[in-house]
Amino acid sequence: MKLIIQIPCYNEAETLEIALNDLPKKIDGIDVIEYLIINDGSKDNTVEVAKKWGINYVVNFKRNKGLAKGFMAGLDACLQAGADIIVNTDADNQYCGEDIEKLVRPILEGKADVVIGERPIDQTEHFSPLKKKLQHLGSWVVRKASKTDIPDAPSGFRAYSRDAALRMNVINEYTYTLETIVQAGRNKMAIMSVPIRTNSELRPSRLFHSMFGYVKKSMLTIIRAFMMYKPLKFFSMLGMLSIVIGILIGIRYIVFLIQGLGGGNVQSLILCSMLIIIGVQTVVVGLQADVIAANRKILEDIQFRMKEVYYNDKKENNYNKED
Repeated sequence: MKLIIQIPCYNEAETLEIALNDLPKKIDGIDVIEYLIINDGSKDNTVEVAKKWGINYVVNFKRNKGLAKGFMAGLDACLQAGADIIVNTDADNQYCGEDIEKLVRPILEGKADVVIGERPIDQTEHFSPLKKKLQHLGSWVVRKASKTDIPDAPSGFRAYSRDAALRMNVINEYTYTLETIVQAGRNKMAIMSVPIRTNSELRPSRLFHSMFGYVKKSMLTIIRAFMMYKPLKFFSMLGMLSIVIGILIGIRYIVFLIQGLGGGNVQSLILCSMLIIIGVQTVVVGLQADVIAANRKILEDIQFRMKEVYYNDKKENNYNKED
């Protein structure tokens, strides 16, 4: 059983060694632990620090591509290296390395394919009151969209089984954390969370420059993921809202017509007709999107089978080389 711990890095030379030193060297049930960094276009000596420490693998981007791209590139490299379990953590030592055992234990015991670390958000001192409320709100929205019970959706401290990693697809370029939960939940993967600890803040977060920007991008990510996996429900809700408003306006016009005031409210009749037509068209778009979503599921299954064959061949070749 091989575990690979991957760390996305962007100019992390000052904190990377601290984070690496905190990682576990041995876990019961794991035969081999290896380490990988994704160098996301760093301009400092992040790679040199990692190599000096003894990192096993380095994925290099010539320019910064963002957290989502780095995460997927890391999964790809870990799968090629023969990982049975992949853990993602941060280079700023936000998470406690000893808790990696908590993440991988449910996978080793066959209870889950995806395990997400639940941070003590309310007890985290460097989180402002507003950020704490937004973290809880965002997690609640993700739970509703994904039909899971994950209490800390933005947490980047998580573990994936090989099968789950093979099925992961991240479309947005902002972050992988929210979209992958919606994807896992809607695809009926076994996903759970475990309580973990956090360390003192070594540097400010680089994922967002303002709270408004974070909220906006997170909401767009959730909506887009929900549209991908439940398009008929999404467009039907929008369509029915438009139809209901149109019908109410139509009833209002009929009331005025009965009272002999219909001549001055023709605009209401026009608006009623337009809203009902728009609503019906939106529902039709939902039906078309649902057919596209069905085809996407077929393509995802084909992609999974192809990746399974490809990466299993790579894994077998790696074992042969070790022998």
